[in-house]
Order: sequence, then structure tokens, then C-alpha cells
Amino acid sequence: MQTSLPLILIKPLCTAVSLLFSCMGAYAQVTVHQGAWIRGDTSQKKLTLVMTGHEYAESGTQILETLNQYDVKAAFFFTGDFYRNEAFTNLIHEIKADGHYLGAHSDKHLLYCDWDKRDSLLVDRQTFRQDLLDNYREMENFDLSKEDAPFYLPPYEWYNDSISQWTKELGLQLINHTPGTRSHADYTTPELPNYMGSEAILNSIWDYEERNGLHGFMLLMHIGAGEKRKDKFADKLEELIEGVRARGYEWVPLEELLSFPK
Repeated sequence: MQTSLPLILIKPLCTAVSLLFSCMGAYAQVTVHQGAWIRGDTSQKKLTLVMTGHEYAESGTQILETLNQYDVKAAFFFTGDFYRNEAFTNLIHEIKADGHYLGAHSDKHLLYCDWDKRDSLLVDRQTFRQDLLDNYREMENFDLSKEDAPFYLPPYEWYNDSISQWTKELGLQLINHTPGTRSHADYTTPELPNYMGSEAILNSIWDYEERNGLHGFMLLMHIGAGEKRKDKFADKLEELIEGVRARGYEWVPLEELLSFPK
């Protein structure tokens, strides 16, 4: 879902994230919206891939093979339902073994706030906390802790100031994909009014890059969209990786983009 929202470029001081990392005198230059970090340093031609998963993962093996082929490290954010799904266990182990970031995406993929009235919460603080902690509890089965995964990407990529604050209270930093392209439309299926084909999605990335650049981008796609979508954006991943590099950008891990050490 695309929105036209004011963005603030700041150099954040060490906040709750300092519970996990020492800031070491260097602060990440990030773009912040409603408390979430949504873009890295815009002075650098660097970007990263972030991927989410809840119900589907049919493109997972193909995505990993392509990432390995081009030596690109991505960040994968999965719900608790995804982590506990035995059909995805081997894939998760493979993602970890390949050195990609593994993080949380809520336990039950809750919608936190109203689509039209963003300030209107649909969950209370306790429900939010318990759901997120349940997500991390599932991650512990893969030897992943909050220290290993300090960045949290909210379900539906939709949140508000309260969600950001509650995330910080748990010693985590809320992040979200960088707005501007339609990369995240790869979940849409043909019967939906907002359906977008993979070629059109890729072109939206090139169009945005030509006009504004992709400096510091967190580019989001999904690890699966289900059987209704035959036109998988994973088939365009090679072209995306090569095209970004041909335009002079460097693919970097999420931690590097946000200037945090592992």
C-alpha cells in the first residue's frame, strides 16, 4: 500500500536498541517515519533486500539459489506461524546457514491499526507484546534471539507511533520498507483490483531509480504469494540484482545498510 507521508531525515541517538548494540560513537544516518527506520544513508549507493513470509514460501528455494549465485545477503522476516510450519523448517535452516538475516514479522500477522485512520489502534499494548514475544519464542527453536534479530518489520508493513514505541520498550527497533516503488506488490493476485504483474513491478523500480535514486533503499518482496499468482517476481530477481549493480549500486546486508555491527 502506497502512501504520501512526510519523512524526517535524522541521525538517531542510541535509544532502546542500545540494549542490544553499543553505538560505538557512530550513528546510522536513517530516514525515520513514525518511529520506524525506513531508509539507510541516502548519500551512499547501497541498498538491501528485505523479504517477508507468513503463509507461503513457494519461491524460497529459487530466491536462495539466486542470492547465492550473486553473493547477495538479504533479510528475511517471518511470522511465528511461518517459523512453526514444518513445511518451511528446512528452508529456514538453509537461510540461516547461508548467512542471511532472520527476523520477526509478528506471530499471527495482526493488523495493528486502521487502514484509513492510522492513529486508531486495533490491538492493545499487551496483545502486541505477547504476539511479538510469541514470534521470538518460535525463533528460539532456530537458535535466534532478540540479540540476533534486533530489527522488527511489522505485519502488513503498517504501524503507527504507538507500535514503534512498544517495539522500543522490548529493546527492538521497528523498520519498514522504503516507499516509492511497487516491489511489495508481488503478493497481489489477478482477481485483486491492485494486481500488478512482475514486469510492471520491475519497471516501477527502474522508473523510481531514474527519477530519485535507490540510495539507502530497503527493497521489499515476498518469499511466496500462493498458487493464485503464476507470475512470480522471484523470476525477475536475477534481472533486478544485475540491473541494480549495472547502475552502480552495491547490495549490502541489512545491518551494514543501517550501520549496525552483527
